[in-house]
Amino acid sequence: MAASELYTKSARVWIPDAEEVWKSAELTKDYKNGEASLQLMLEDGKIIEHKLDPKTKNLPYLRNPDILVGENDLTALSYLHEPAVLHNLKVRFIDSKLIYTYCGIVLVAINPYENLPIYGTDIINAYSGQNMGDMDPHIFAVAEEAYKQMARDERNQSIIVSGESGAGKTVSAKYAMRYFATVSGSASEANVEEKVLASNPIMEAIGNAKTTRNDNSSRFGKYIEIGFDNRYRIIGANMRTYLLEKSRVVFQADEERNYHVFYQLCASAHLPEFKNLRLSSANDFLYTRQGRSPVIEGVDDTKELCTTRHAFTLLGINESYQMGLFQVLAAILHLGNVEIKDRDADSSLIAPNNRHLTAFCELVGVTYQDMSQWLCHRKLKTANETYVKPLPRLQATNARDALSKHIYAKLFNWIVEHVNKALVTNVKQHSFIGVLDIYGFETFEINSFEQFCINYANEKLQQQFNMHVFKLEQEEYMKEQIPWTLIDFYDNQPCINLIEAKMGILDLLDEECKMPKGSDDSWAQKLYNTHLKTCSLFEKPRMSNRAFIIQHFADKVEYQCDGFLEKNKDTVNAEQINVLKASKFDLLVELFRDEEKATSPTGQTPGTGGRTRLSIKPDKGRDTSSKEHKKTVGCQFRNSLQMLMETLNATTPHYVRCIKPNDFKLAFSFDPKRAVQQLRACGVLETIRISAAGFPSRWTYQEFFSRYRVLMKQKDVLADKKMTCRNVLEKLVQDKDKYQFGKTKIFFRAGQVAYLEKLRADKLRAACIRIQKTIRCWLARKKYLRKRSAAITIQRFTRGYQARCLAKFMRRTQAATIIQKYQRMCVERKRYRQKQAAALAMQTILRAYMARQKYQALLREHKAVIIQKFIRGWLARCWYKRCLEAIVYLQCCIRRMRAKRELKKLKIEARSVEHFKKLNKGMENKIMQLQRKIDEQHKDNRLINEKLVSLESSYSTESERMRSELNRLRGAEEDARNKTNQVSSLLEELERLKKELSTTQQEKKTIEDWAQTYRVEMEKMVSELKDQNGTLKKEKDDLNRMIQEQSQQMTEKMARAIVLETQQLETDLNEERSRYQNLLTEHLRLEEKYDDLKEEMALSSNVSKPGHRRTDSTHSSNESEYTYNSEYTDLEEGSRAREDVTRGMDTSLTLKLQKRVTELEQEKQSLRNELENKEDQFQRARARDDAEFKKARGAELEYESLKRQELESENKKLKHDLAEMRKSLLGDAATGAGAPGSPAYKVLLDQLNASCEELEVRKEEVLILRSQLVSQKEAMHHKDEKETMTEPSVFTEDVSKLKDAGEIKQAYISLKDTNKSAAPDLHKLNEDGELWLVNQGLKETIRLLEHQLQSQRRTYDNEVESLRGELQNVKEENNRQQQLLAQNLQLPPEARIEASLQHEITRLTNENLDLMEQLEKQDRTIRKLKKQLKVYSKRIGEMGAVQMEGQTSPGQMVDEPIHPVNIPRREKDFQGMLEYKKEDEMKLVKNLILELKPRGVAVNLIPGLPAYILFMCLRHADYLNDDQKVRTLLTSTINSIKKILKKRGDDFETVSFWLSNTCRFLHCLKQYSGDEAFAKHNSSRQNEHCLTNFDLAEYRQVISDLAIQIYQQLVKCMENILQPMIVSGMLEHETIQGVSGVKPTGLRKRTSSIADEGTYTLESILRQLSAFHSTMCQHGTDPELIKQVVKQEFYIIGAVTLNNLLLRKDMCSWSKGMQIRYNVSQLEEWLRDKGLMNCGAKETLEPLIQAAQLLQVKKKTDEDADAICSMCHALTTSQIVKILNLYTPVNEFEERVSVAFIRTIQTRLRDRCESPQLLMDTKMIYPVTFPFNPSSLALETIQIPTSLNLGFLTRV
Repeated sequence: MAASELYTKSARVWIPDAEEVWKSAELTKDYKNGEASLQLMLEDGKIIEHKLDPKTKNLPYLRNPDILVGENDLTALSYLHEPAVLHNLKVRFIDSKLIYTYCGIVLVAINPYENLPIYGTDIINAYSGQNMGDMDPHIFAVAEEAYKQMARDERNQSIIVSGESGAGKTVSAKYAMRYFATVSGSASEANVEEKVLASNPIMEAIGNAKTTRNDNSSRFGKYIEIGFDNRYRIIGANMRTYLLEKSRVVFQADEERNYHVFYQLCASAHLPEFKNLRLSSANDFLYTRQGRSPVIEGVDDTKELCTTRHAFTLLGINESYQMGLFQVLAAILHLGNVEIKDRDADSSLIAPNNRHLTAFCELVGVTYQDMSQWLCHRKLKTANETYVKPLPRLQATNARDALSKHIYAKLFNWIVEHVNKALVTNVKQHSFIGVLDIYGFETFEINSFEQFCINYANEKLQQQFNMHVFKLEQEEYMKEQIPWTLIDFYDNQPCINLIEAKMGILDLLDEECKMPKGSDDSWAQKLYNTHLKTCSLFEKPRMSNRAFIIQHFADKVEYQCDGFLEKNKDTVNAEQINVLKASKFDLLVELFRDEEKATSPTGQTPGTGGRTRLSIKPDKGRDTSSKEHKKTVGCQFRNSLQMLMETLNATTPHYVRCIKPNDFKLAFSFDPKRAVQQLRACGVLETIRISAAGFPSRWTYQEFFSRYRVLMKQKDVLADKKMTCRNVLEKLVQDKDKYQFGKTKIFFRAGQVAYLEKLRADKLRAACIRIQKTIRCWLARKKYLRKRSAAITIQRFTRGYQARCLAKFMRRTQAATIIQKYQRMCVERKRYRQKQAAALAMQTILRAYMARQKYQALLREHKAVIIQKFIRGWLARCWYKRCLEAIVYLQCCIRRMRAKRELKKLKIEARSVEHFKKLNKGMENKIMQLQRKIDEQHKDNRLINEKLVSLESSYSTESERMRSELNRLRGAEEDARNKTNQVSSLLEELERLKKELSTTQQEKKTIEDWAQTYRVEMEKMVSELKDQNGTLKKEKDDLNRMIQEQSQQMTEKMARAIVLETQQLETDLNEERSRYQNLLTEHLRLEEKYDDLKEEMALSSNVSKPGHRRTDSTHSSNESEYTYNSEYTDLEEGSRAREDVTRGMDTSLTLKLQKRVTELEQEKQSLRNELENKEDQFQRARARDDAEFKKARGAELEYESLKRQELESENKKLKHDLAEMRKSLLGDAATGAGAPGSPAYKVLLDQLNASCEELEVRKEEVLILRSQLVSQKEAMHHKDEKETMTEPSVFTEDVSKLKDAGEIKQAYISLKDTNKSAAPDLHKLNEDGELWLVNQGLKETIRLLEHQLQSQRRTYDNEVESLRGELQNVKEENNRQQQLLAQNLQLPPEARIEASLQHEITRLTNENLDLMEQLEKQDRTIRKLKKQLKVYSKRIGEMGAVQMEGQTSPGQMVDEPIHPVNIPRREKDFQGMLEYKKEDEMKLVKNLILELKPRGVAVNLIPGLPAYILFMCLRHADYLNDDQKVRTLLTSTINSIKKILKKRGDDFETVSFWLSNTCRFLHCLKQYSGDEAFAKHNSSRQNEHCLTNFDLAEYRQVISDLAIQIYQQLVKCMENILQPMIVSGMLEHETIQGVSGVKPTGLRKRTSSIADEGTYTLESILRQLSAFHSTMCQHGTDPELIKQVVKQEFYIIGAVTLNNLLLRKDMCSWSKGMQIRYNVSQLEEWLRDKGLMNCGAKETLEPLIQAAQLLQVKKKTDEDADAICSMCHALTTSQIVKILNLYTPVNEFEERVSVAFIRTIQTRLRDRCESPQLLMDTKMIYPVTFPFNPSSLALETIQIPTSLNLGFLTRV
């Protein structure tokens, strides 16, 4: 493709930049071939001219389309080059917060410097079982790929983790090991992963240090092999270390530290156990202060030492060894402080009594003289003599430092060796996965021997990596049958040869080390002479003769030759080593014991325990030289590196490259310069280059067809999609070298996908323009037609309006003319009538005036006559009235005088009464209040007296008489008190009247004024009271209104509170139910595991090697060890399978289980012994009590027997009465059946009365029988004394055998007969001896009567004494009352009334307290008797249980133990039962449970028929009153159901069938239990079928737990079936064809990944759900239970779909959101079809629905953020942010979510209180309930099919 086609206007390119490495720019005009520059515009709008290289003429790199940016795999990019890789990593890391990215087979991990929630167990479960590439990149995906290939290919694996210091290598390796430990289900004594993690603090303390780049940098490499057994479970681990940086022990650069352990010891020097180490601050020691940075911010070295010591303890290194290690480390610090001084130019010395050397010698147990001697001297050996040569100060100091490094290296190797011993196991290793945590390529300002070795190791690893990548590419091409051409890739073998070949750098270094006067300078000259002209990779610096440059694969590195020889020799003075070997310190001697045997830097020997080792043939030449000379460090490192490479080559490698994004440890900060350096160094860009050299973009034919269908015409689309793709590509891409057709994929050269995307975008853009053109034309024409129609309508309405206006004007003109005519006529007529009326009025007035004048004259004359008449009469009457008035006045004066006198008397009397009333007005109110209190007290007293009437009825007549006398006296006292009060009041009143009579005359003149004033005041007071009354009424109304409002508010508040409380209670109930069911599940799992382990331990071994079986992601870590295929398999196959489990079991766990079983057995034995001792003590105590009892009363045993017999007979009678009463109640179904007067009530009352009468009769009979027994016994004793009677023991035994009162009476009569027959021979009183017998009987009767009389007399005396005491109390009370009365009479009236009331209140209070005390005593007595009754009932129950021991059937002992249940007996009728023999029980269980096939016979059965049959058999056992049969049948049923679930627990039909039957059996136990709550829906016939003898409430709980277990098994079974379908059907399958279009991922999955077993669609899920539903309906499962199952199914679908959506970036797009919403709508439609919309299943999909909506809504403005926050209430904040980060446009028309918008969302959701967990818990199971569902099926109508082979059952 020509450059002119790609470098057109608006094309985007990458140009180099000094700051950002690469900068994006856009072409402002087309590029033409031959031009020397490009016109570009940067992203900030700046226009620049980019000049091309005149030599190469290379154009700048093109940018990938935006839709390709942020891909999971870098090889999916169309343009593969460095800027594209860097930009893709930056976008994923900064914008999407994704730290993992694939680069082919390499996982690039960028250190986020922040804890991320992506390493939990839920994430591990999500990645487990998934193919690499199906999910987003993750370290778990690499670990899963390694584990999967190990299990399938049975080939060892390796995970190579490399990177710079601080890039996160150790953390990545740790997470990989955690993944293995989780998914492999390790079962060792303490998980190996925990032990390896426990070794981390140790290795970090002794191998990690602070550098300028990392505060916790690993200064050594390590390779950890995690071993697996043949079942691929972790059994052990082994660790190998490489190239410890020993020079750090004696030297540190600025801002760096020594190894952590030294600072930890110095920080803990104050501890008592470290006092003898003589340590102080780290600044006091040379080896810890050189870096001048002894403290790491945020790290507490004291706590870190505690962690290290704890880790030592976990790995089995005891305290003594730990102190020994710390002692050696302290000695190294002291040795570094030993000061060596110059003696002269060629010798040195150590000052005597140097305290640090003294401390060193004491700590390591050597002599001061020897150590000081050999620190300053060395021994030289020649052929004949040995010389001791002094050392100069510089050489002596170097020798001291070399000794320190050597001791530390030995200590490091010793610790590694013991860590490996702690991790090793005796179980044979089948395979292993190695995790290599090794340093990456390093280059510093000064590079020495350590960097040379590190870079040499990276060269070897890079070569192995290149070869592996090249091999995988070749396999892919060959698999697709594409012609293979050699792809040129960088081979670093020349560089490796330069280092390790013959006469290479290492050989020359070893040769120079052998020279007596070898030096770094001479070695450098040899390097220049040998390689400078012959090798292009070797260079010499211009300005130095003591350095050399090597061109590594990553970069050029300049090495300084200073110190190479010394570090390579690693020489230590042999005499110093000999001194240390002679130490008295055992640990130090152990460190140097294998000095000569070391063959590797770690000094390790091959491990044991069946570990797989690779045999390496040694080089004979090197072997010979090693005998003469000790191996150098370079030689040792080369050998160990060779061994490592052979190990890696023998495994399948997996690569993790860790990148350090910045040097300042800032969270999510990306430095492009540092990233590019590391990408170049770690080989990622080499992988890109190899991929780009071939065909990097690879598409399946279906993906290509779906994506580029828009570029095809209809005629180009053929039935064969492969041919269609061929034809289209030939038209679109003319150059056939740009693509190749494979078997299943199309391979494209770099840039071709971008070109196709450009064509696709152009086609879509053209289509969009055409659609827009058509739409705009349609809209314009529609607008024109709308306007034209509107204009015509307006014209029509305007013309009509004008016509209507003209017609209206004409009508108005005509109407006006008519109105004018009539108006004028009306005016003229009105004027005429007015004139006529005026004339008539004037005439009328005039005539009337004249008539009135005449009438007035006549009237005046007549009135004058009348006036004269009346005047005369008036004068006569006036005289008469004056006379009469005078007479009356005289009479009035006389009468007034008399009335005034009488009025004065009355007013005086009225005034005195008013004054009295005024004085006593307050007292009357007080009296009334007190009177009310007295009335209330009297009421309470009466209530209490009424309660005690029943107790007082037993008082005798004397008591009643005394009480009546007391009442009479109290009444007399009250009357006297009242009369006294009246007398006193009358006396006072009389005295006041006398005083008032004396002052009456003085008040005579002022009485009238006072009365008037009083009246006015009263009227004023009345008005004020009326005003106050009105005000009070108003306030009352206001208060009533407020009370009503408050009442309403309180009612509403209480209603809301009740609703909230109800919701909270429901939530708590569900949580408690879920917790209980989870505990039940865990209990059952542990119980099954214990049983299986016990069975496995009992079986033999010798079994063939099984194949590996691995399930899906959800079961790879929790694979069941206890599910097997058949219950009745051959013995040989069963033994092989069980032996396999036994061999896979961890031995230590078995020993622990055995120890635990032994402890439990011992505890059981001790409890049994204690029980036996208690029983013996109880028996002895009972025997002793019996003996004492027999001594005290001889007839007690007989009485107890009679009492027990009497109780039994009473019990039988009560049962009979209860049955009659129940029949009566059930027979009468009327509403008033239980009301008084009803038959049931009468029967109950009659039975109660009869019971009471019978009780009294029984008491009398017992008394009579006791007296008769006593008389009989005394008679026997009397006969025995006379030696004339037989032994009394016969009668005692006979009496003890009698059963009831009737038999005793008969025995008494027979005893009389016996005595009658025996008397004649012994007593000659008369013929039959009857007189003697009568005499004896009379004596006994008299004795008994005397005893009774004495007891009654004592009772009478006690009662008399009590009555006397009570009478005395009454008298005392009477005297006290009289005294109080006398005192009250002396008080004023107000105080008198108050005192009397107070006294009465006190008296009533005392009486109430006495009565309450009596009630409390009665309550205590009742509680005490109830407790005694419970104790006796418990003892009787225990005696009954002891009697039932030993009667357990063999079936119960063989099956799983069910705790015995206390089954109380009941009695009822029996019908509709099945009878079976006890020996047929196993046959019943076998045919009905174990061998019943749901798909076969059970399909045609009545739903729940096995449950009905079992219940009918249980009813027959209940009818027989055989509790043992009931127990064994229930136990066998439960155990058999458990067996069938264990056998066929993965079969949905079987589990569903037995879930339905178990629930039906549980409902039958409830329905026919006889409980009123369950029996209210039964028919009368069904009530007759209730259980009669046993209460199985506790067994119902056991069966309910079994049903919960079956339900959980059903959920697991459904989950296993649905799991493979969900992701494919809900996410991957395009239900709406053509909506999403496949995004050009180009992801190349590993060829070794397991291929998909099939593609599932949404229809597959719906069919499976329908199959589940129809199966459960066919089995008769309860509808409510079906709803709960469907809710759980939908939760699993929603959770799994959402979890995969959160972990798959390619699924987070707008079109995928539409697909998900459509799929959810189909699921809702399925719910509607099945009538299950109200089961809560739809709500479980709410998080998934909101996630789909989130993918489709706008994500730009603040309003959009508010809408998202309110919409996504079911999603957590982390889930919302994750989806927004993962959102990826599929087309160029979509836009990415900005970082600012995501931060806005985070800010607004900050206040949410929710779990930080990212993924939903797919293992969560909703708590299940089993609502009672009674059956209307009658038991007697059930027929048993012959196909069940239950002919031995008999219908009853």
